[in-house]
Amino acid sequence: MAVVETKALRKEFGATAAVDGIDLVTGEGEYLVLLGPSGCGKTTLLRLIAGLEHPSDGDIIIGGQVVTHLPPRARQIAMVFQSYALYPHKTVFANIAFPLAAAGVPREQRPEKVRWAAGLLGIDRLLDRKPRQLSGGERQRVALARALVREPQVFLLDEPLSNLDAKLRSSARDELKEFQQRVGITTIYVTHDQVEAMGLGDRIAVLNEGRIQQIGTPDEVYHQPANTFVATFVGSPPMNLLTRDDRLLGFRPEEFLPASVMGERSGQAIFDFSVTRVENLGSDRYVYGHLPEVDPEAKVIAKLPSTVTTPVTVGDQLPFAVNGGDLRSYDRQTGVRIASGGAAVKP
Repeated sequence: MAVVETKALRKEFGATAAVDGIDLVTGEGEYLVLLGPSGCGKTTLLRLIAGLEHPSDGDIIIGGQVVTHLPPRARQIAMVFQSYALYPHKTVFANIAFPLAAAGVPREQRPEKVRWAAGLLGIDRLLDRKPRQLSGGERQRVALARALVREPQVFLLDEPLSNLDAKLRSSARDELKEFQQRVGITTIYVTHDQVEAMGLGDRIAVLNEGRIQQIGTPDEVYHQPANTFVATFVGSPPMNLLTRDDRLLGFRPEEFLPASVMGERSGQAIFDFSVTRVENLGSDRYVYGHLPEVDPEAKVIAKLPSTVTTPVTVGDQLPFAVNGGDLRSYDRQTGVRIASGGAAVKP
């Protein structure tokens, strides 16, 4: 296990800064997820840590050693790519053994290491097969075993589940988390999928335009987003934002419920909700509309669980409420969250 640190890390492609002065420190053995939209710089940051890209400025430190200008093989890291990059003509055994051969591990020592890595990932029975004979989930485990066999200090995973179907992604996500907890290796995982980020990460670093917008636990990022970008990127449906003077007022759709369900409590904010559309998704109802007396231009969504049976139809204007403690305020110009005392909150 090792701590990974970046100091004022910057990567420019022409006039564009794909990574713009990022300071980041992982915990030892931590599962850190880099989350953000396409083009935000998360994969570039991962490739810089891996040594596949050279920074324009700044430093990378792994296990207390500055590795900024060291080649990938000298960094004691292992990377799993989105495509898995398995050799189609080699068996699973040969694919897993390949990095051992490249590192000069004696031939007689390789079978034991391959079987150890394959056993950890439950693919012992697949060692004689070729990649074309494997399912997507099995290929993903082979790629992980090939990375693990060198016993790296750090795992770097670049959207390794994106090629799997939805059902398989869910089970593979569970397997990845259990595997990382078992081996205890510091892991940095890149994804644009917030469900993966919330389910896998000990902490999440949300990126946009080459900069970290917020870093924190899944609970912190979801319930206390540092700015309006995080508030609207993390969460499905996204946070509702209403304009009120020089501020934006934010609340999550699942926190916005019929006043009759909420009951009378001190500190509640009650709004007249004009309903324009209702989606019944089985476990939830999404109710769309606006608040004509507060911000008639803003679209507002309420997420009602199936346990809330209050009749809601298009054209209704109903009282909906939010608990005062669930309201967040953001500066209208900068988008930065304002603490209850009135001060801006730094990401």
